[in-house]
Amino acid sequence: MKSEIGMKLKTLRNGRKLTQQELAEKIGCTDKAISRWETGKGMPDSSFLVLLSDILGITVNELLTGEKIPEET
Repeated sequence: MKSEIGMKLKTLRNGRKLTQQELAEKIGCTDKAISRWETGKGMPDSSFLVLLSDILGITVNELLTGEKIPEET
């Protein structure tokens, strides 16, 4: 599960053309933390999930599950 979230995080970060350092600066953590998350060695604290999802253009649910959840009409 951790590694799936990490791969998703890395793919989205690269899609936004952000380095680990740039993403870390945007959310107020270290590039080492981003690296740990992307390699599946750790998970973002809940306080970072909303920031990450906003910057990466997805919902928190999408980030955690890897699935796009359709919006209700």
